Amino acid sequence: MRSVEQPGPPAPERIQWVEARGRAFSFALQAGLPLLEAARRGFAEAGFSGGVLNMRGGALGPFAYVMPALSKTGANAAFYSDTFRPSDVTRLKLGAMTLGERDGAPFFHCHGLWTETDGHLHGGHILPEESIVAESFAVEAFGIDGAMFTAEPDPETNFKLFGPVACAGTDVKADSRAFALRLRPNQDFAAALETFCRQHGILRARIHGGVGSTIGAHFTDGRTVVPFATELAIKAGLIAPGADGTLHAEIDVALVDYLGDIAEGRLMRGDNPVLMTMELVLEVV
Repeated sequence: MRSVEQPGPPAPERIQWVEARGRAFSFALQAGLPLLEAARRGFAEAGFSGGVLNMRGGALGPFAYVMPALSKTGANAAFYSDTFRPSDVTRLKLGAMTLGERDGAPFFHCHGLWTETDGHLHGGHILPEESIVAESFAVEAFGIDGAMFTAEPDPETNFKLFGPVACAGTDVKADSRAFALRLRPNQDFAAALETFCRQHGILRARIHGGVGSTIGAHFTDGRTVVPFATELAIKAGLIAPGADGTLHAEIDVALVDYLGDIAEGRLMRGDNPVLMTMELVLEVV
């Protein structure tokens, strides 16, 4: 399987996880607010400090993002491009977001695809400080109680990355058993989730959110993405018994690679290793 050497030593535990409770809900991001504040308010109104969400459309402007890029210094296995700031309103096609904390304040990690005023599809990593909700739009969220995605220094990748940490639960309504996960580099995405579910007696789980990167990509229809650095958003995902009775992870994604090419499809099980990280929430269903 493909692998990329990281600058630091690999952590012994390859999946960082916290069991929590959670609940799916929807809300509208309020026009005129920074995307970060609009997301924070939506979760807070439902009683949650954080969680994950998926966007199926929407409008942002002003808007700022970066794309995956090669590392110029060698301090990281890959890095980010310079910042892009498209003019006027940018129309989202889709996106996935992890809402948590960084340096004691709300923060998010968000990847997506969108159409700019040039009419072309672009993608990348949305910057929370410079992206404003241009028109109110609905999103699908999953709040978690008893866990929080917190950005901490990661010696393996030499980045500050979101990972789940345990926190005190509240009395918010959260009826579902859920696991907040962060997958570390150089392990197959689907296989890691299947193994995790087997180890925790989970027979069926739905993926909520889903933000990270893979080393290129191989889709079930045979298409491949060769450039190794991607920014990926999960569109939908389910881990359930396959025809052979064993757990199969079916994961539909959208991504942009460091050359700017876009790809969407279902990931091939066994041939899609994580590049830097993969954050998501598993809801036991």
